Amino acid sequence: MLIRNRKGPSGAKAVASAMLLVALTISGGSAAQNGTPRANATPNGQIVAPPSSYADVADQAVGAATIVHARVRRVRVVEDARAANVPANLVRLYIEAETRAMIFGSDPIAARFSFITDQPRDAEGKPPKLRGREVLLFARHVERSDQLTLVNPAALMLWDMEREVTARTIAAELAASPPPPAVTGIAQAFHVTGTVRGESESQIFLSTDAAIPITLTIERRADAPPHWAVAFGEIIDASARRPVPRTLRWYRLACGLPRTIPAAILRNSSAEDARAIAADYALVLGSIAPCDRTAAR
Repeated sequence: MLIRNRKGPSGAKAVASAMLLVALTISGGSAAQNGTPRANATPNGQIVAPPSSYADVADQAVGAATIVHARVRRVRVVEDARAANVPANLVRLYIEAETRAMIFGSDPIAARFSFITDQPRDAEGKPPKLRGREVLLFARHVERSDQLTLVNPAALMLWDMEREVTARTIAAELAASPPPPAVTGIAQAFHVTGTVRGESESQIFLSTDAAIPITLTIERRADAPPHWAVAFGEIIDASARRPVPRTLRWYRLACGLPRTIPAAILRNSSAEDARAIAADYALVLGSIAPCDRTAAR
């Protein structure tokens, strides 16, 4: 069993102590600073779930060691003195929750646990009403089974069945292999004209946040529609394919590819080759299902 019961602290003094301990373990800055998704509070404090989105879930899941479906049991506002770095439009909350299901991770989680999150205040400046709500939590490796540290202070999403299915799909990919690297830009691009009229090939090398290259290959043949594929890694061969929508490879491209090729990348290409590379890159952008991210980053 991944879930293991463990009796947590009791009494007002223990709660206050736990609040301070968890607050001190928060990392990654405030929600406003890192731009991560949050539940939105209406004027009466009710929480409204944003439309379900693969990218919104993936943004949190790729950095998580633990994903939990939980139910909020108790919410307390962290004292201002212990939340000095939180912007005025947000409120830091100490939350006690009960585990409903482990979606991803191998660390044991207690049946009841606590965590800290930063959430937006409503129009009257009051905290959102989370008590009794079911949520998805994205956390780091668990050091104490009764205490979670979120991957960022706002890594809480309101639960719904579609969002859980998305989280489980992503979790299955993460369990099978590490997530593909995030695209950070375009490193190089080349174009070669074939010996037969109408034939050509472009290769566009992407820079990433890891030592793993990503290469786009676009081929044109006189008697066939243009074809493109992507290779993740050093080897570029016939096994390269287009990414399937709503997978982590699709997510990395759809949400990470620059909208244009920087002029500096084309500086050493002839005018004709530069136009061909730009056209081939536009072909790739136009044939990828668009990123469905709804939260600002």
